[in-house]
Amino acid sequence: MVQPRMGMADPLLMRDGLLATRAAAAVTVGTITLDSYTRTGDLAAARRALADGVGLNGYPIAGHPVDVTRAVLRGVADEGFPVQVRHGSALPEHVVRALLAVGLDATEGGPVSYCLPYSRTPLREAVEAWRRSCELLASIREFGAEPHLETFGGCLMGQLCPPSLLIAMSVLEALFFRQHGLRSISLSYAQQADRRQDEEALTVLRQLADELLPDVDRHIVLYAYMGVFPRTPAGARLLLADAARLAVRTGAARLIVKTTAEAHRIPTVAENVQALETAAAVAAGEGRASAVSVQDTGIEAEARALIGAVLELDADLGRALVRAFAAGYLDVPYCLHPDNAGRARSSLGPDGRLHWSDVGSMPIAGLAGGPRPPILGSADLLGALSHVQWSYDARAAADPLPPDTPATAIPSTNRSPAARRELGLTTP
Repeated sequence: MVQPRMGMADPLLMRDGLLATRAAAAVTVGTITLDSYTRTGDLAAARRALADGVGLNGYPIAGHPVDVTRAVLRGVADEGFPVQVRHGSALPEHVVRALLAVGLDATEGGPVSYCLPYSRTPLREAVEAWRRSCELLASIREFGAEPHLETFGGCLMGQLCPPSLLIAMSVLEALFFRQHGLRSISLSYAQQADRRQDEEALTVLRQLADELLPDVDRHIVLYAYMGVFPRTPAGARLLLADAARLAVRTGAARLIVKTTAEAHRIPTVAENVQALETAAAVAAGEGRASAVSVQDTGIEAEARALIGAVLELDADLGRALVRAFAAGYLDVPYCLHPDNAGRARSSLGPDGRLHWSDVGSMPIAGLAGGPRPPILGSADLLGALSHVQWSYDARAAADPLPPDTPATAIPSTNRSPAARRELGLTTP
């Protein structure tokens, strides 16, 4: 399955985006990505922006009337085309209440992954808010629904975070979700800069999920690279194609795509559809997933050590996560949140592999072989952040993929006043 990251404030545009995603030549999942005001809980500001016609960078699900959002989804969202709400909120109860009110039951995030990179919220408060949110989401199972929650833990900081920590956070957040009632969970991982390292990481993530979450309906979701994207359309297509191949080879069930516009601006609906169809075509050409032969470089040992250290701290996963960060057993490199120890550092090798330069107090010293590379200075850090962009733009210049074929025609909502009234879409 392929999925965009798409959110527009106007209900008609949001409906058009969902219709276009559904009509794409691919097996797709719909997305409603929320605006920044709603993410941070400033619902009054979101409503003022709607009233004043001010542009928002996503869909204000708690700002529009419930009937309006239900009209957006009518005839679009169903069992064959699920729609997921993506948000980025450290305190997500208002988001969960709003999505349940309009008939949706799938979202994503996590008590750590939506707190440390994006917020100043104390981790303890985020953990408690996510506990309540999980229990609220799980409560609809008594009405026959099966809510779904995707951990964002495998995408911490997007880049320059070694795979073992991404895997550990994804698994730990999934265990947190299960502890608070969820039984349908996806575990995320973000594509990094080296294919072989990513294949090993995704293989380990699947093994640990199978071992530690045997009673949960689960799948792996891969994010196309989340760092500085290639500036050329050909370079961006190459990177997306590699993400699609990686997803197939490692048995990931869902791919979050990026577009050729990623380095420059928010992509259009047409560009999102083109990315969906490009990824689906590349995946189809890769064939069915088969067992990937991977070299053991210590990722599994490190991930197991991190997970085990946290689980030993407390039977309650929320308390264990808070204690783990306080002790430095979990430490996200380059993350400036006050509850993060900030001692861990990572670096990028010439081949694109991520390495620990300093593990701080994390219980993984000596588990990965070889000497540790030096801690990056500012110039080297900037170079590491731009490594993928430069390498893929250079590859594209030497051996570009064929240009994109035109995307599937994009359906559009009838915008006549009568059609708007029929849908109940009366807001500007």
